[in-house]
Amino acid sequence: MQVELTALQPQLIHTSEETANMMVKIEEETIQVDAKKLLVQADEKESNAAAAVAQGIKDECEGDLAEAMPALEAALAALDTLNPADISLVKSMQNPPGPVKLVMESICVMKGMRPERKPDPSGSGKMIEDYWGVSRKILGDLKFLESLKTYDKDNIPGPVMRRIRERFIDHPDFQPAVIKNVSSACEGLCKWVRAMEVYDRVAKVVAPKRERLREAEGKLDIQMQKLNLKREELKLVEDRLQALNDEFEEMNTKKMTLEENIEICSQKLVRAEKLISGLGGEKDRWKEAARQLGIRYTNLTGDVLVSAGTVAYLGAFTVDYRAKCQQQWLAQCRDKAIPGSRDFSLSNTLGDPIKTRAWKIAGLPVDSFSIDNGIIVSNSRRWALMIDPQGQANKWIKNMEKANKLAVTKFSDSNYVRTLENALQLGTPVLLENVGAELDAFIEPILLKSTFRQQGVEYMRLGENIIEYSRDFKLYITTRWRNPHYLPEIAVKVCLLNFMITPLGLQDQLLGIVAAKEKPELEEKKNKLILESARNKKQLKEIEDRILEVLSLSEGNILEDETAIKVLSSSKELSEEISEKQEIATVTEMQIDQTRMGYKPVAVHSATIFFCISDLANIEPMYQYSLTWFISLYTQSLAHSKKSDNLELRIEHIIQYFTFSIYNNVCRSLFEKDKLVFSLLLTIGILKEKRLISEEIWYFLLTGGVALDNPFPNPAPEWLSEKAWAEAVRASALPGLKGLMEHLEENADSWKHIYDSASPHQEKFPGIWKFVHGLERMVILRCLRPDKMIPATREFIAEHMGHVFTEGPTFDLQGSYSDSSCCTPLIFVLSPGADPMAVLLKFAEDLGMGGNKTQIISLGQGQGPIAAKMINLAIKDGTWVVLQNCHLATSWMPELEKICEEVIVPENTKASFRLWLTSYPSEKFPVSILQNSIKMTNEPPKGLRANLLRSYLNDPVSDPAFFQSCAKAEMWQKLLFGLCFFHAIVQERRSFGPLGWNIPYEFNESDLRISIRQVQMFLNEYKEVPFDALTYLTGECNYGGRVTDDKDRRLLLSLLSTFYCKDIERDYYSVAPGDIYYIPPHGSYQSYIEYLRNLPISAHPEVFGLHENADITKDNQETNQLFQGVLLTLPRQTGASGKSPQEVIEELTQDILSKLPKDFDLEVVMKLYPVVYEESMNTVLRQELFRFNRLTRVVRRSLISLVRAIKGQVLMSSELEDVFSSMLVGKVPAMWMARSYPSLKPLGGYVADLLARLAFFQDWIASGPPTVFWISGFYFTQSFLTGVSQNYARKYTIPIDHIGFEFEVTTQEAAMESSPEDGAYIKGLFLEGACWDRSTMQIEESLPKILYDPLPIIWLKPGRSAAFLHQDIYECPVYKTSARRGVLSTTGHSTNYVLSIELPSDRPQKHWINRGVASLCQLDS
Repeated sequence: MQVELTALQPQLIHTSEETANMMVKIEEETIQVDAKKLLVQADEKESNAAAAVAQGIKDECEGDLAEAMPALEAALAALDTLNPADISLVKSMQNPPGPVKLVMESICVMKGMRPERKPDPSGSGKMIEDYWGVSRKILGDLKFLESLKTYDKDNIPGPVMRRIRERFIDHPDFQPAVIKNVSSACEGLCKWVRAMEVYDRVAKVVAPKRERLREAEGKLDIQMQKLNLKREELKLVEDRLQALNDEFEEMNTKKMTLEENIEICSQKLVRAEKLISGLGGEKDRWKEAARQLGIRYTNLTGDVLVSAGTVAYLGAFTVDYRAKCQQQWLAQCRDKAIPGSRDFSLSNTLGDPIKTRAWKIAGLPVDSFSIDNGIIVSNSRRWALMIDPQGQANKWIKNMEKANKLAVTKFSDSNYVRTLENALQLGTPVLLENVGAELDAFIEPILLKSTFRQQGVEYMRLGENIIEYSRDFKLYITTRWRNPHYLPEIAVKVCLLNFMITPLGLQDQLLGIVAAKEKPELEEKKNKLILESARNKKQLKEIEDRILEVLSLSEGNILEDETAIKVLSSSKELSEEISEKQEIATVTEMQIDQTRMGYKPVAVHSATIFFCISDLANIEPMYQYSLTWFISLYTQSLAHSKKSDNLELRIEHIIQYFTFSIYNNVCRSLFEKDKLVFSLLLTIGILKEKRLISEEIWYFLLTGGVALDNPFPNPAPEWLSEKAWAEAVRASALPGLKGLMEHLEENADSWKHIYDSASPHQEKFPGIWKFVHGLERMVILRCLRPDKMIPATREFIAEHMGHVFTEGPTFDLQGSYSDSSCCTPLIFVLSPGADPMAVLLKFAEDLGMGGNKTQIISLGQGQGPIAAKMINLAIKDGTWVVLQNCHLATSWMPELEKICEEVIVPENTKASFRLWLTSYPSEKFPVSILQNSIKMTNEPPKGLRANLLRSYLNDPVSDPAFFQSCAKAEMWQKLLFGLCFFHAIVQERRSFGPLGWNIPYEFNESDLRISIRQVQMFLNEYKEVPFDALTYLTGECNYGGRVTDDKDRRLLLSLLSTFYCKDIERDYYSVAPGDIYYIPPHGSYQSYIEYLRNLPISAHPEVFGLHENADITKDNQETNQLFQGVLLTLPRQTGASGKSPQEVIEELTQDILSKLPKDFDLEVVMKLYPVVYEESMNTVLRQELFRFNRLTRVVRRSLISLVRAIKGQVLMSSELEDVFSSMLVGKVPAMWMARSYPSLKPLGGYVADLLARLAFFQDWIASGPPTVFWISGFYFTQSFLTGVSQNYARKYTIPIDHIGFEFEVTTQEAAMESSPEDGAYIKGLFLEGACWDRSTMQIEESLPKILYDPLPIIWLKPGRSAAFLHQDIYECPVYKTSARRGVLSTTGHSTNYVLSIELPSDRPQKHWINRGVASLCQLDS
């Protein structure tokens, strides 16, 4: 522009010179033109005078003519009205009237026609002139009218006109008005004649004047010719002058344009400087933005496609799965050449930074997952249903929509329909919170947006009402459920959205809280800065939009738009001002963040703990904890933990205090079995956060890995079980444990020392493995001694967290009460045998809330309204209400939830009010109550000593009057002690699993109380102690009334016989082997308490009648329980080798399918083994094959479908998903078990067992009935036994119900040479709780650590049962699995029970009954 300005200056000077020269030339030419003009003007004057004379004459002529012309025109117009018919009418007149003749005569005169001479009709004899004949001729002329119109009016002969004037004009009848009465045609002709007369008269006057006019015009023409010549000369001169003037004007314009251009150019330079300085700062940013926009424009297709997919499909999924899907979609887009961003993010594609910042201020967590959720809510076409267990979405929506008059409602509200209707009409938002698994059908039209138009207005039919629908209406739905399962018909109507808080979002919240507490001034400043920053960014965005608007709307060159430049300049000034503020704010924010981030370890640690807690709900539905509760504890920990100026030390104090506080608070609400699970989860979670845990090793520790078979032979089968060896082989594939299998093979004896040790978890491992620690060490221990995992886990927790985390806090009702408020319910989570009422009532007495200040009601049918009334009264009076057994009133629970949320509120409730609830774990219990309550468990104490003490310290034994109220004091105290001991044994045996009881019965204090009272009553009323009656009442009624299993009843009576027997009357009576447990000598109540307090804390299994190996069984069971509990809390993941779950399952599926044989061909089998009377085994075979075919079909079909579902070829149903999840953790899928024989084996063992069974039957088909039947291989074992009985009955024609079996245990372990004459050889049984002594051929005590002993081949010998001698035997029950428990069948036996075999023994039956000895068809491994 500067160059252009410089170039314009010389042009301007040159143009100015040319203009001056032109001016001189124009002045000379102008003088000549003016002289010529004067001459022409004189001639013009002369000509104008002549023209004026001529014009005067002309005007005069025209004035005269003006008189005649209207008459003439009227006459011609009259002629126009005539038509040939009118003329013909006149012509046809034979004797026309006088006026008609008169008119026609005047026409003949005008046309110069001569009349006919005719005799006078009057008879005068004279000849008269008659014009009628001539007139008729004229009228007959076709061109008659035309001739009148073209009549030469200017040259009418004088005689004609004289005759007209003399004869006609003054004639009274020659008037149009007179003639009109006679003939209309003649009227027009009359008018024409009279007009011609007038015209002629005027024309005679005008003619001389016209002559003068012609002369005047001739003179004028001559003058005008001269004038025109002079004018032409003048025009030439003028044209030359005009050309010069035009050129001058052009030069002048050019000069002015140049001057303007120079001026504009100068202005533009000034504006350009302003613009450059104004927008110069934006150049790089806009250049980059333009480049980015170009890239985004290119990538828009793929990004929008993935964004649409995310909004439509991924809302319900977790952050990891969402990201994984997006990556897969982007990869597919790239494969199909659809352009898309490599670093795709939903917020970049659909997000608005200003809106996002407003969301964050409204309480939306800051992590990208939550922001994406916000974007999905605002972009989805369907209304959002948010899974919001921590209430994050609730809080955000309430803050965000507060200004828009948000209405908050629930389905349980009585007025929720009215709320929705109002919002629909007014266009206000509604938050429908705390919905369950189903939505009310009433809101379906709202979900589907089913509207219709009527007269231009949009309506919606809601129930029976038709409501005007506002497009501004918004609906938000939230649920507190952690993992709700919505049916497809609901899921397709809403946009399901996972609002579970993410670790990052929680960390930020916790960091804010710790910073606010530790550095309140900084946090306040940061919050102000966030708001100011949001305002600044919003203003900057508005300014940028205004600048862009001005730039886009400006037409042409922007440097010429003064207004635009002014807007840009002012915007830039404001922008710079804001940017400066923003820079200062950013620096301050960074400084604050730096200080805040110092506390990040606290936030990260605490967030980790929260996610450990939130997973507990998968173990028990009652383990629900709200984020509000968690944050409250967190805040308390910040306030109460030890202070320090050293930041690192302060962080350590907060972490220690908070972790222990959480542990205590959570543990008081956990069952004993889950406290160690929680400690382990807490430890692992914290170590994971520090990246000190290998996922593969952790997962292996819990599952033992998954594999179908083990190709490596066991190096030490005499002590190392196949299960342990297989796990060791799989463990060798783990990082950090490579070479374990080889070392075990080469150093089997060294490892045997670990296996035999009483405390292997404290031993050093052989070789290089002594350096292994942590989870790797626990994995090795799991392989060799899984029974010691509990103490090993305790040591692991103690090492990383401290001993306090291995011992749960004792039950502290006072502490729980202190933590509560009038609006916080207190819940006792019940367990079998626990009854907290006695403790609660005593506590109420201590606080002065006893008697009528504590109202108790046991919930059940119809009790809900009564309980509600109680609560309504109690909140006003400030008393206590106890609702017992909430699990029995699940239908009333929503009402209780409503009461807790709406009735029990601080403003209506007295501070002393408390709501106490008791309930067994129930999925129907309201989540909101669980999350906002204080939960407690009060389980019966573990251990024999604790149980005995509990019995003696509780009512009625603790009552001195009752204790001393029996007449037979000594016998009473002996039987009382024996009964309490019996009560402790039957309860404690439950912890030994099936060895203790087939079914774990809930014997409780009431059973003991009634039995004690009966003993006292019988002793008072009878001289002799009626042991039989007492045995019946206690064994068959009080305790036995709960027992449903036949073998458990036998055991109960056997245990009771130790105490209800004559021997108890002796002075010293031992109730268990050894000299520790005996009935104390007769003494005071206190002496019994002292004796009990001196007993060992943990009792030897012998005390319960069990072998010491029972401890291993018990420990194994506890280990399994621990690992199963932990597994329930974990997300689905891979085992080893880093493969995806899908790859692992596909490999496993292919492996199983490749090994699974084809179905048995039943038609072929029926031909080979037809149904014959003599051989029942053929029928057994056919039935078994049918059952196995049914099972293998289910297995095969489910595996094939699963592979196809993984590939997306068929729908992944919930059943297939269960198959997938089960296989991943090595469990047998429920779908298979529904069609399967009972089995407790893991997946690998189950498949191997199934294949072995199929092979057994295939051999039978191919080679005939086996010599020795593998009894474990039968699907329905009873059918085989019936077959054996039936063959014998038919052979000897004995009724089958008279036949039983005798049992002969042979010396052969695996095979026999030939089949027996009668009966059958069977193998495959394992003895649990005892072993088979192959030298004495009878059962003996188990060998140490040998839990199961395989029995040799047994000969089932059918015979008449009446002839059998049942001497020196133990009637040993046979079960299909080690669970022993099944469904009670019509026979009175469990479905797991097969039969009882008689095994020789030199001990009484009672010994083995108490031992829980049984035979099993299969083991669990």
